[in-house]
Amino acid sequence: MSDDGVLDPWVADWLQANPQGFALRDVLPYARQPMAPVPVTREVGRVTDEVAAGVPVRVYEPREEPTGLLVYAHGGAHCVGSVALMDGLARELTHATGAVVVSVDYRLAPEDPFPAGLDDSEAVTRWALANTARFGLPPDRVAVCGESAGGTLAAGVTLRLRDDPGVRLAGQVLIYPAVDDGTTPLPSRQEFAALTMPEGEMDWIWSAYTGGRDLRGDPFAAPLHAESLAGLPPALVVLGGCDFLRDEGRLYAERLRADGVEVEDVLYPGQIHGFLNHGFPAAADAHARIGTWVRALFAGVPAA
Repeated sequence: MSDDGVLDPWVADWLQANPQGFALRDVLPYARQPMAPVPVTREVGRVTDEVAAGVPVRVYEPREEPTGLLVYAHGGAHCVGSVALMDGLARELTHATGAVVVSVDYRLAPEDPFPAGLDDSEAVTRWALANTARFGLPPDRVAVCGESAGGTLAAGVTLRLRDDPGVRLAGQVLIYPAVDDGTTPLPSRQEFAALTMPEGEMDWIWSAYTGGRDLRGDPFAAPLHAESLAGLPPALVVLGGCDFLRDEGRLYAERLRADGVEVEDVLYPGQIHGFLNHGFPAAADAHARIGTWVRALFAGVPAA
């Protein structure tokens, strides 16, 4: 019997000391307002705030010659989060992968529902593909990455670009991605949602993201429901054993594999949703795993 879904004792203690369950709709004003700079958790070579394809971005450059370029979409249930809030995670990605990380400050719901965030993420990804020479890189060393809602966007971008003959993404890193629309029976949603959100919160998030429209089965809003995942770039899927998004992440990895996509999926037992964002002890290993995978991915692409 698997113990993946048994809370890590360290995580259990953290939850007791940091009760979760606040409703996003109650914190929107605070999670959107300009914030003082967050403490720098990891030094990198250079950080600049820019505008790419009309979208605000924060660009992180490594100290060494870059391995490639990673377009990163932050999490936040499509309703909160920013490049400032996720500065720490973006820095860790830069350090671990050795890549230039372009963090996308995409538009948020409910003011800007689907497909606004996806449109912004796609626009920045296309900008990245067209501007790799700025970083001394060829255009085929670009991958996408996202966690939680950002994983939805990263997966959606790969689906949108799949049939464009002028585009080739090297890979995708999906960190506890939200890829279902709530219609698939998924035990982890029932078992673990209460650890990090109040009852009914997932329904509110879906309604906010869709603008109240019926988008069930839309593959760009819920990539798990794509008719086929064939032809998508190689994927790394990172999951937590006590994350309410665990089961859909597993299913997505299985579907990718079944459709002929090269997939590596790794699950961290006992970890809740957001364990990388919170910097739990298991996050260090997850960052190292992401770094190893991305470096190998970009090393397999012929140099310019």
